[in-house]
Amino acid sequence: MKISRRSARAEVPSMAMGDIAFNLLIFFVILARAQDDSHLQWTPAEAKNLQNASNSVVSVLIDADSKLYLNGQQIGVAQLAGRIEGLLEGAPPGERPVLVKVHNEALAQRFEPVIEAISEAGGELVHIVEEVRD
Repeated sequence: MKISRRSARAEVPSMAMGDIAFNLLIFFVILARAQDDSHLQWTPAEAKNLQNASNSVVSVLIDADSKLYLNGQQIGVAQLAGRIEGLLEGAPPGERPVLVKVHNEALAQRFEPVIEAISEAGGELVHIVEEVRD
C-alpha cells in the first residue's frame, strides 16, 4: 500500500518581502558607514644622536606575523605578565626596564595587551627607536 505524500508549499506574503528588503538595506548601510579603527598603522620613530637604552633582562618583540616573543622565545599574551614579573623579581623601582620592539605593521589590538601586561608586571616600558642613517 502506497501512502501518497502531500507537497508542502510555503508562501511568503508579499508585504513581508518589502519589510525584509528594507531591514537588509538598513543593515548594510550601517555596516558600510562603520569605521574600523583597529588597523592603526604607523612607521617606527626615527631620531638622530640617540642614547643607548639601559641594560635590561627583559625584551619583548612583536614580529611581522604578529607573533609575540619574550627574550627570544615565543609566548602567549596570557603568560606574559607573569613571566615578566618573575624576570624582574627583586629589581627596585626605577631599574625595571622592559625593551619593546613592535613591527610597524602590527595592529593596535595586538600590541595594546602587551603594553598592559608589561604595566601589570611592574615593568618600565622602553621603546626601541631606530636611528636615522644618512
